Amino acid sequence: MKGRPMAKISKFRSEAAREEFLRLYAGFEDRWPIPSTTFEVPGAYGRTFVRRSGSGTRTPVVLLHSYGANGLYWHRRIEEFTRDRVVYTPDTLGTAGRSVQTAPISGEADLTAWVRELLTALDHDRVHLIGYSHGAWHAILAALAQPEHLASVTLVEPGGVFNKPLWRTLFTMMRFGLGGRSDENMRKLNEWFTPGVTFSDEEWAIAKAAIMGFQMRIGWARVLKDAELQSISTPTLGIFGGESLASRDPEGAARRLAKQIPNSEVEVYPGIGHAILDQIPEQVVPRILDFLDQHEPAELHRAT
Repeated sequence: MKGRPMAKISKFRSEAAREEFLRLYAGFEDRWPIPSTTFEVPGAYGRTFVRRSGSGTRTPVVLLHSYGANGLYWHRRIEEFTRDRVVYTPDTLGTAGRSVQTAPISGEADLTAWVRELLTALDHDRVHLIGYSHGAWHAILAALAQPEHLASVTLVEPGGVFNKPLWRTLFTMMRFGLGGRSDENMRKLNEWFTPGVTFSDEEWAIAKAAIMGFQMRIGWARVLKDAELQSISTPTLGIFGGESLASRDPEGAARRLAKQIPNSEVEVYPGIGHAILDQIPEQVVPRILDFLDQHEPAELHRAT
């Protein structure tokens, strides 16, 4: 009788791919616009690389990035988020970045345990947890399992969590995948999935190095059941692009979130796609900051 296949560890496809990615990463760090410090959080699944920026007495924020990105993704938004608080931007374990996975992350329980290890190591009573795209999946898992660590949760474009993507979206992505990994093909895929967003050459190079040079093996989101959503007690904000291809029906996903999560708010931005934080940051970021202000805990926090 055959057993279940052994879960594998996410890794770079070669030493050359790792070196090239880290070279690009080091160059991209110069774009970070404010002083910061970095440290590693050791845990059962590996070492998580974390950047700490900002100062202030308000409840800290933890920002979880999307697929193909890393903690440096937030360089354009970090000044706004750190106006009166500390902000942590980790490289998610099991994705291309400076974090190093050493044990398999084979399912939701492992992902939840990783987030718990991270938040515990930061040593704050509570944090505001904000996840974008794939990061939103990790954030809602934390809301399900560890509300004691959370002052609020913000889910930006949580594809696959409240409803499934359209089959034609998956089919089109597969078709692009079969077209090869040339710059031209990947740029066409990006233009189709995130219209209205133009990346610099440096941003494109590091994204390409992450997607092409790294094997991510930490899984994808699934549609949560009503009972799971109803059990979430943490104040939750959902942000959706009305034309996003990450969801079968963004407005339907927003309605389901609002109906099933007791203490929740939603915003749907018509005509905007999946790259909402890059298309209309002047609308989205203030909305998130206002939500954080509404759910600022009164208790004091331990110093770090």
